[in-house]
Amino acid sequence: MKYYIIAGEASGDLHGSNLIKALKVEDPKATIRCWGGDLMQQAGGTLAKHYKEMAFMGFFEVILNLNTIAKNITFCKKDIQQFKPDVIIFIDFSGFNLRIAKWAKEKSYKTNYYISPQIWASRESRIEKIKRDIDAMYVILPFEKEFYEQKHGFPVHFVGHPLIDAIESRKKTTETTFRRENNLDEKKPIIALLPGSRKQEVQKMLRIMLSVVDDFQNYNFVIAGAPSLDNDFYAPFLNNPNVSFVSNKTYDLLSHSHAALVTSGTATLETALFKIPQVVCYKANWLSYQIAKRIVTLDYISLVNLIMEKEVVKELIQDDLNTKNLKFELSKIIEGPSRALQIEAYFQLEKKLGGTGASKKAANLIVQNV
Repeated sequence: MKYYIIAGEASGDLHGSNLIKALKVEDPKATIRCWGGDLMQQAGGTLAKHYKEMAFMGFFEVILNLNTIAKNITFCKKDIQQFKPDVIIFIDFSGFNLRIAKWAKEKSYKTNYYISPQIWASRESRIEKIKRDIDAMYVILPFEKEFYEQKHGFPVHFVGHPLIDAIESRKKTTETTFRRENNLDEKKPIIALLPGSRKQEVQKMLRIMLSVVDDFQNYNFVIAGAPSLDNDFYAPFLNNPNVSFVSNKTYDLLSHSHAALVTSGTATLETALFKIPQVVCYKANWLSYQIAKRIVTLDYISLVNLIMEKEVVKELIQDDLNTKNLKFELSKIIEGPSRALQIEAYFQLEKKLGGTGASKKAANLIVQNV
């Protein structure tokens, strides 16, 4: 069969690549065309558009790039019509994907959604579009099944979280090898800095994260470079001898870290699954934050706290994200009871996520439902 997959950012590329591998096991004759990144291409998908051309962060940035987004939507529709897929699979990236889904349903294409749009966080009214335009939904967070089925009467499949598979299946490296290959101090414990994957996001977050470096001289701060950004982009942030950089090695970095400062997003859950104590950071431009504050209905912004339904990790949001607060919260998780409590909660979190096999379960259901 022919599968058309649309993912719009780095995390979607990761999960899309594992889905492609699973689809090829379930359907050895699968032909797959996709929007995504290098990982989906390496897994066997033919790339129609790279997510680097589509990743815009925040309401203000989206407005500035409306012309580009419109062109991408037009191109996507034409590309789907030329490919003639048996099913279209949407991966998160709701602003774009729900527009394509509406058109696809009108054209009688089979529509599947893997990794739900976060309508439980904001703009819950989008459920009507999902009911109208999506034939099957595969969710990865335990509370999403109850949200869709009990609150909105829309049946979904809970397949577990694909990050568990991605982390377990990675090629592992020893700490000594990792430090030597990346010219890291071989004695100082590592504090990982995960500032995000989009330029404007990274610029904003790294400046704040790096403001505490001189207060922790006994630690080596290591920036996790995103695959969506060139290494040269990070050069201006590497002028402190106690700050290092690794590119596209986030899992290796987390596996050998003592603590982490993490921009809100999928990375908070990744950090938790590696059992690394963390402080969650978030700061948007003023306009984007004011809009988000009025439409987001959640008590927390990190996936860790949302899944656990309590504050497991400290969230420093907008004005609360400053040098003083960041220094205080990082000190608490470097040693002491706060560190131990986070790690203990992480094991409970992993149990709630449903174990391994998310990609395989999703692929099996997709193939069965086409």
